[in-house]
Amino acid sequence: MSQIVTIFATKCNAEKMVNSTDDHIVKRIRNFRKQRLFFTDDFVDIANYKAVSKALERLTVKGTVIRVAKGIYARHKVDPLLGDILPTTEQIAEAIAKRDHARIVPTGAYALNALGLSTQVPMNVVYLTDGTARKIKFGKQSIQFKKTNPKNLAAKGKISSLVIQALKAIGNNKMKEDDHLKIMKILKEEKAEHLNHDIKLAPEWIRRIMKEALN
Repeated sequence: MSQIVTIFATKCNAEKMVNSTDDHIVKRIRNFRKQRLFFTDDFVDIANYKAVSKALERLTVKGTVIRVAKGIYARHKVDPLLGDILPTTEQIAEAIAKRDHARIVPTGAYALNALGLSTQVPMNVVYLTDGTARKIKFGKQSIQFKKTNPKNLAAKGKISSLVIQALKAIGNNKMKEDDHLKIMKILKEEKAEHLNHDIKLAPEWIRRIMKEALN
């Protein structure tokens, strides 16, 4: 009889610990901004990593949170027409960069799309970084972080940084006249001091285009 009581008490204590971990995590999540992404590591002061992972799995099943990718979650938000509202590629990449204290810059087709130079939305987005090289999969998409030379991340202006990467994707002497006009208009929105600084970081053929925007 005493053994049965001990087993029952142990089971009750385990359930209390589980509920306590879940409750503490939910309480903290409610204080986050609605669009904020969070990671398993954000809760390791509440319980150990394995216990937190299990708790987030349970909260995902309940619909309290959405699992964006391995170890990455967001608060569950539903639009009456669109259904689940998931974080954007940019939000995911920036959240990872912030956590890792790393700098990132989008490249290739994503940089072109971000500037309105292409309507193609790439399924596999590539960022240059000074953080850890890795690949994050979410749904049918992925984000790849590629280690790069610090020079490629030294631009001060977000616009000029994107333009440099977009032009690299287009290639020297391959830009259409319409794209040239668009880039001139886009660069006019960059702060002059940022543009002056970032020109020095670009290849010579891109410098000529950027200097044109300053005149």
